[in-house]
Amino acid sequence: MPQLSVHSPVGDLTISEEDGEIVSLDWGWSPFQEKNDLLLKTKNLLDQYFDGENPKFDLPLNPHGSDFQKNVWKIMLKIPYGKFLTYGEISDQLNSHARAVGMACGQNPIPIIIPCHRVLGKNKKLTGFSGGDGIETKQYLLDLEGMDDNLKLPF
Repeated sequence: MPQLSVHSPVGDLTISEEDGEIVSLDWGWSPFQEKNDLLLKTKNLLDQYFDGENPKFDLPLNPHGSDFQKNVWKIMLKIPYGKFLTYGEISDQLNSHARAVGMACGQNPIPIIIPCHRVLGKNKKLTGFSGGDGIETKQYLLDLEGMDDNLKLPF
């Protein structure tokens, strides 16, 4: 599986590609580096994002997960830059439960590109984030996008 690791303000990230589609974005540096056009395009879009721009992540994505998880991730892909939805709002769209949506967010294999950081708890409460330094990383990404600074930490 071709991989490309990149430095970012939230730590080293490794992009993985399989059959011409992005399948994961993981924290950490991979010893297995293999550049290709798709991985380089993804790196360039991430560089633009971390430079404070709003690039269109028009990439072929194939996150591995259950049908429910994929439905949650499809909704997250529609959340505009600098905006958010709550777990409850997503669960209402899927006739599910906020906790199930939270679990799907935590299993998102392509964070940042599939913007799970744009999903908040009730009353704009910042809840967990599975990447980097957790909530601090989520806060950094929301701040980068110019998100409302009335967000509430869970403690």
